[in-house]
Amino acid sequence: MIPVEVQTYVILPIFIFFARIADVSFGTLRIIFISRGLKYLAPIVGFFEISIWLMAISQVLTNMGHYSAFLAYALGFAVGNFVGILIEEKVAMGVSVIRIITQYSAFDLIEYLKSSGFRTTSTEAQGQYGSVSIIYTVIKRKQIPEVLDILKEYNPNAFYTIEDVRSAGGSFAQVAPKPVRGVGRFSRKAK
Repeated sequence: MIPVEVQTYVILPIFIFFARIADVSFGTLRIIFISRGLKYLAPIVGFFEISIWLMAISQVLTNMGHYSAFLAYALGFAVGNFVGILIEEKVAMGVSVIRIITQYSAFDLIEYLKSSGFRTTSTEAQGQYGSVSIIYTVIKRKQIPEVLDILKEYNPNAFYTIEDVRSAGGSFAQVAPKPVRGVGRFSRKAK
């Protein structure tokens, strides 16, 4: 049998710590699901979130005289936020729009994005220092690093913003399928 001191000062805080990591991670995902309009998935995740939280908080309240439980609760909350963000980054659900503004010719960049399977819309505009090209591409969030790598190669000084899209509709809102690789890179690159 495990001594009471070990249960109170070691096992209980470990349980509370990991329970908080789990419930806060679920909470982070639930909020993301709500913001993405996933109205059927968010309540399911919320059920597990609150169930785990109730177990953790009941142990803290039952053992109010033991500061190790309070410390484990707070540390679990902090680590749970970090873990929840890591999980969300790995899952990378949803769609984003990347807006690229470049002062140099964007022709090669646009053509390579298209040849890589990314749909683009571009327009010429006037910026603070003269003519600019504005390129929009709607992509899966998992594809952001790939587009940024292309951008860094073709125009590393371009200004860009990335925004999450809650919903998109129409035939052009669908992310284009990836073409067969093997398309060579264009020889000209913007400075």
